Amino acid sequence: MMKKSNFKFFLLPLFIVVCSIVMTMAFEIEEVPETEMTSNSLSENAAPANEPFDKMMAVLTHKRCVNCHPAGDRPHQGEDSHVHNFGVQRGEDNHGVAALRCESCHQQENNNYSGVPGAPEWSVAPLSMAWEGLTRVEIAQSMMDPAKNGGRNLAEIVKHLTEHELVLWAWEPGVDAEGNPRELPPVPKDEYIKAVKDWAAAGAVIPAE
Repeated sequence: MMKKSNFKFFLLPLFIVVCSIVMTMAFEIEEVPETEMTSNSLSENAAPANEPFDKMMAVLTHKRCVNCHPAGDRPHQGEDSHVHNFGVQRGEDNHGVAALRCESCHQQENNNYSGVPGAPEWSVAPLSMAWEGLTRVEIAQSMMDPAKNGGRNLAEIVKHLTEHELVLWAWEPGVDAEGNPRELPPVPKDEYIKAVKDWAAAGAVIPAE
């Protein structure tokens, strides 16, 4: 029969082994939910894949852009996008017709006395770049088509959308004839520029509607 002292020495190693197993199981059980929580948290906080495209198109479908991308020969103007006053037409070079040239009224900067907006190279977009009546996906597809965008590649498109003074005028549109500030695009300029570059860097993917 085993003596009590020997029995204690037998139980001690057994107790240590059991405790080790229990602690290991407890650690593993706690680790799983923590990993799952971290994964779920990242997925919930991650930006949607289409966010750059959405921000970019929120600007390009705004009246500040579409007014000068008409489907016909008459540009639009104003917050209600009415047909341009005075019978203005695009003309052969997209700068108007005789006596009604764009540069006759639209100078290099806004005229806050008359309410006439201005920026360098003011003109109507070529008819191949007409955006009026198109969905944002159709606009993006047209914008990426060299046959419609003036032969631009992706780098040139990004440069035009983020650096051209006439495009960036949208965030400095001045006031109308009554002195009322014109509406700004729905996305701040810095966010818009970043969105365009992020969208291009990710492959310029055009999502389905």
